[in-house]
Amino acid sequence: MQLFPFNIRLKLRLVISVAASRSWLIAVVVLTCFLALPVCAQQIDSKEPSVVVQPGAPGQPTRTLPPSTRATLPPRSPKDVEFMQGMIMHHAQAVEMTALIVSYTENKDVRLLGARISQSQSDEIKFMKRWLEIRGEPVSPPVPAMPSMGMPGHHEMSTHHMHMPGMLTPKQMDALRKAKGAEFDHLFLTGMVQHHNGALIMVKDLFETAGAGQDAELFNFATDVDSGQRAEIRIMQTMLGVKP
Repeated sequence: MQLFPFNIRLKLRLVISVAASRSWLIAVVVLTCFLALPVCAQQIDSKEPSVVVQPGAPGQPTRTLPPSTRATLPPRSPKDVEFMQGMIMHHAQAVEMTALIVSYTENKDVRLLGARISQSQSDEIKFMKRWLEIRGEPVSPPVPAMPSMGMPGHHEMSTHHMHMPGMLTPKQMDALRKAKGAEFDHLFLTGMVQHHNGALIMVKDLFETAGAGQDAELFNFATDVDSGQRAEIRIMQTMLGVKP
């Protein structure tokens, strides 16, 4: 029998090897797909409801809740709503005060502080409004009506605002608007210290009211207001040359 030349035999071996490799690869792919079909079908056909698990208190076991369980907002106290509504107006006056800085002083330290207060309290006003709206509460508190007309008046609204601790009176605000330079700086800093101290009183009153301040978002917000405004009071006292 005539043998094939060496180079032809080598080419035949390569062809056979490649064909065998491809056949093995095809077999592996087919087998993998075949084995995966039951798993895919099981995942598609599975209609078991998701399990809701509630972690237990320390030392207590977890509880499995029914699939119909829905998240609910924590209960709130009337004092929580009053605090948020009042703090919106309180913050609004602070933002109004900072808006005067650009036109009334060139003091860089006062400008930087004012920008910081304006930004932080504007953001907090948005948070408080959203907190109230989500809970179906009005952003502004009810205003007492005028006895003679049965309608709220400007005097009653102003008086209601002044009931909040630390709020500047109309006379103080007028003096701030008329001041310039160093006089403005002094009135702004002393007025804002007064304003911040009022906010601390409002937070203290919230936490001293039974059942109030239990909402997690409100608790975190109120404690942030307390710590942040205490820090700013120390900064302003240093700027005024007053020992804290």
